[in-house]
Amino acid sequence: MSARIEALADRLSGYDRLVEIGIGRRPDLAAALAERDRPVVATDVYVRPVPEGVRFVRDDVTDPDPAVYADADAIYALNLPPELHRPALAVAREADADLAFTTLGGDPPLIPVDRESLPDDTLFWSRRG
Repeated sequence: MSARIEALADRLSGYDRLVEIGIGRRPDLAAALAERDRPVVATDVYVRPVPEGVRFVRDDVTDPDPAVYADADAIYALNLPPELHRPALAVAREADADLAFTTLGGDPPLIPVDRESLPDDTLFWSRRG
């Protein structure tokens, strides 16, 4: 496991229930969280294979099914493109969940966030309340 994934899993494993927005072809973080006995629901607009212990739901964060996110303590995304920052925040706020995400390299966050430096990345946080 990469230092980046390990650091992300360390930060997120304190949450009881997690939802990943847009798992794509990057299941490493969801797998790491599942290995730590954290319930993870992975979403994507396309049907994607997910690791053992991870539940998949097809969903589009721009037109979300609120039931997918309702029980989440934290919602996270890797490489979240700028056009999805506001929809992801809206979903997190509706679920009363924290939002954590990384961006596509040089893309700045388009929502108010706190920054946390990680190995080879920056984790952006928008915490509830």
